[in-house]
Amino acid sequence: MKQMRPTTIVGGKAVLAGEVREAAVRFADAVIVAIGELEPEDGDEIVDARGKLIAPGLVDYGVFAVDKPAFHFGGITRAALMPDQRPLLDLPSRVSYIAKSGKPDFWVHPLAAATRNLDGENLAELALMREAGALGVATGRRWIGNSGVMLRLAQYAAMLDLPLVAHAEDSGIAGTSVATAGEMATRMGLQAAPAQAESLAIMRDLAIARMAGAHIHFRQVSTRAGLDLVRAVKAQGERVTAGITPAHIHLSDLAIGDFRSFARLSPPLRCEDDRRAVLEAIADGTIDMISSGHDPRGPEDKRLPFADAEPGMAGAEVLLATTLSLVRDSVIAMPRVFELLAANPARLLKVKAGALEEGWEADIAIVDPDRPWIVDSRKMEAAAGNTPFDGQPMQGRVTALWKGGVRVDS
Repeated sequence: MKQMRPTTIVGGKAVLAGEVREAAVRFADAVIVAIGELEPEDGDEIVDARGKLIAPGLVDYGVFAVDKPAFHFGGITRAALMPDQRPLLDLPSRVSYIAKSGKPDFWVHPLAAATRNLDGENLAELALMREAGALGVATGRRWIGNSGVMLRLAQYAAMLDLPLVAHAEDSGIAGTSVATAGEMATRMGLQAAPAQAESLAIMRDLAIARMAGAHIHFRQVSTRAGLDLVRAVKAQGERVTAGITPAHIHLSDLAIGDFRSFARLSPPLRCEDDRRAVLEAIADGTIDMISSGHDPRGPEDKRLPFADAEPGMAGAEVLLATTLSLVRDSVIAMPRVFELLAANPARLLKVKAGALEEGWEADIAIVDPDRPWIVDSRKMEAAAGNTPFDGQPMQGRVTALWKGGVRVDS
């Protein structure tokens, strides 16, 4: 699928580095060729943005399924896929297959399994998987409890110049818990773990990453104590980044009331003070990216007692709208939205995407930040509609999307 003719988007406000301003964007042969006050050239296809935002396609870091209809609905043009697949991404052949799987209208960037079978004991062939297309190394939804293995892994990742994506939850403390210890879990009689399971895991992994000289990325940091640790280490100039998902931004553990299995997540939802700490960390730059954690699961996994339900949510379709709400709530400005959703994830992947830059891939979205809609789990584009935001009103939709200069359905 190739771009057949040059295209110029006019009449919109381009989201550029640190600013939003009126500008046209022209792209040809799959790349952006000009941005600014320009006129379409002869033969161009002309698209009128009608005052809406012209933004980069989103880059979703750390999803659990390739679900193109949902990604396109949400304006996502690339995603970093976690190794927790069937089969696991712990062999070069599997990584190579996944790296080619979404093209041409969606690019999948696989993250290699850190250990064979994600068992936390035996390192996988990371160098071969990097050659096969892996752009990072991930421990999956598990914490590596063996510090010696974690140190060797961090050293290996540093040598290969690959980011190490860690799950921040001490498994010795978390065990098989399904909620965060506190009033809600006690009232509901759920097996729960203290929130400190996160900060203890982060503390150890930060020390190991420093020893190895590795870049460590915590896919989700969801507690005040964990965020304080990341903030302090960042101030010292260490190579650490942190992410979060919309559920942990907008929901506290009150959402698990009535045993709502759609709110069964990993890590579990936290108390309100931790949720407020997440907002502060987004505002001050401690959190580098917001990702959907997209993990569509059907009734066989979710229509179960809360403790038996599998964790995860279908997040791709609400990723943009839930982040745009932070602008309306005066937490961040509009350019920061696309740093969190596109530029920073692309930077971690080391791909020329996630921003409107001349010479970069023409992954472009037209966004109406004010368009209202309601989340309906029965009508979602995702393979399953397991979202804790079911029935909630949203604002902000993608109205047009291009991948590599070719328009795709959204």
